[in-house]
Amino acid sequence: MIEKQTTKYESAVLIGIISQHQDEEKSKEYLDELEFLTYTAGGKVKKRFQQKLDTPNPKTFIGTGKIEEIREYIEEHEIGSAIFDDELTPAQQKNIEKILKCKVVDRTYLILDIFAQRAKTSYARKQVELAQYEYLLPRLVGLWTHLERQRGGIGMRGPGETEIETDRRIVRDKISLLKKKLKTIDKQMSVQRGNRGSLVRVALVGYTNVGKSTLMNVISKSEVFAENKLFATLDTTVRKVVIRNLPFLLTDTVGFIRKLPTQLVESFKSTLDEVREADLLLHVVDISHKNFEDHIESVNEIMKDIKAQDKPVIMVFNKIDAYEPEEIEQDDLETEKTSAHYTLEEWKQTWMNKMGDRVLFISATEKENWDDFKKKVYEAVREIHITRFPYNDFLYPEYDKYTDEDSE
Repeated sequence: MIEKQTTKYESAVLIGIISQHQDEEKSKEYLDELEFLTYTAGGKVKKRFQQKLDTPNPKTFIGTGKIEEIREYIEEHEIGSAIFDDELTPAQQKNIEKILKCKVVDRTYLILDIFAQRAKTSYARKQVELAQYEYLLPRLVGLWTHLERQRGGIGMRGPGETEIETDRRIVRDKISLLKKKLKTIDKQMSVQRGNRGSLVRVALVGYTNVGKSTLMNVISKSEVFAENKLFATLDTTVRKVVIRNLPFLLTDTVGFIRKLPTQLVESFKSTLDEVREADLLLHVVDISHKNFEDHIESVNEIMKDIKAQDKPVIMVFNKIDAYEPEEIEQDDLETEKTSAHYTLEEWKQTWMNKMGDRVLFISATEKENWDDFKKKVYEAVREIHITRFPYNDFLYPEYDKYTDEDSE
């Protein structure tokens, strides 16, 4: 049902808009991320197109002149896919395909397509499949026309490749069946979480590709799949970790992203339950990314959506070894200093300072400030544990007072 990732790269063009809600800089930033998504999905971006619009065209999303420019480029360079940075309506997608005569994929389905590649377990596959069917249901008429051509590549993984199904009832039946199967598995997973005993639960959360799985591997001495691509991890991984003599459960969860499809939030409900039921969250941030503050805001918004915003949180700023502030030339008097020019020490004096001792700066790959990380996590887990079991206080001394005898 879901194809494996192909190694052959497919040519694509990206289309974004500049609007009152999204200025030129923000639009470029989103297209940068869309290009990384395209690369992760197996595509190679040949050109980007942007247009200033107050509101998207209800028929073709962008203006007629711009879409004709894109059509000519696609025809001349034999482009396989046109990828839009925003979600298209079924009518828009159908109209655009008629004009461009190539696959038209929006940001939502591109993310679903990457999830289809990354899903390894039966449970993850069912979650992705459900999200895909719910996305495709209102688009049946427009999509089956190009699905019948038996194409592969971006946006073509998933349901509908082998048979033209024009009957909406069949798709609804499949959605209903998948929901029932997932509900059964959700109950099983809920029981499993309940059977984990009284150990404190810690969950890694954060934007996609910030180094959560790398951090998981280092702290738990395990081999969770990690790669410099978006959504390298889909399946939740739980490991028992011991710092000094204090055991706890550490969970690696799926990464978040801006404009995360609502279908995925719903279908990955059980995966996100690991976050909801955690006692402590480690919010991992890639501080070397120029837009890391936007990433933090996006993660916090999703945490609100899943009702996990009130959990105790430690902010873990990762990849400090890769952080490089922008420099201002000495003879450049016009350039105003912004946060992009801050050193790490200057960042620590900003809003981060208000978080007190709930902030860490590390490099998981280089193990920089690793003892500080272990100490902070140990003390946070210890605080939760002894609150729950006051009589165990003597078993787990404060990190600085710990001796080798305590582990005996």
